[in-house]
Amino acid sequence: MDRRAAMGAIGAAAVVALPQMASADGAVSKSTVQRARFTYGVRIVDLKSAVAAGDFGAVAAEKNAFILFNSGAFPGAKNKPAKASAIAGTNAIFSAIRSKDKGALKSAYDAYVADTGIASLGAEVDSAKGQGYSGDFDYRVRTKQAAIYVR
Repeated sequence: MDRRAAMGAIGAAAVVALPQMASADGAVSKSTVQRARFTYGVRIVDLKSAVAAGDFGAVAAEKNAFILFNSGAFPGAKNKPAKASAIAGTNAIFSAIRSKDKGALKSAYDAYVADTGIASLGAEVDSAKGQGYSGDFDYRVRTKQAAIYVR
């Protein structure tokens, strides 16, 4: 065995002996998508009164909710067109904020809420008619949808 072959064998053995590099792509499941849609979608829906009043600061303060909603509610390649549409809606909202145009903000916000289907997320659950969550680890705890049916 010559020097080149020996070094190649040692290098191959070293690569095999090293632990594999972590290649996490993020856990994407139906429950993580639902959690992101609810957690950040409720924050966006709660901006309705601020948008109606033309409070640009309140909407701008929730910029992260829009960003996290877009990335969490539309993961993967299957949702690429929906994610692109949501990002375009977010850009329209923040373009209206930069130009201080209340009408454009209201129309862009309404279009965003309609396109993403989050209008009903802020609805309150009536405990006499149903149950909103069943454990303290549920993402709906301490929200309007956190109702437990008690006899």
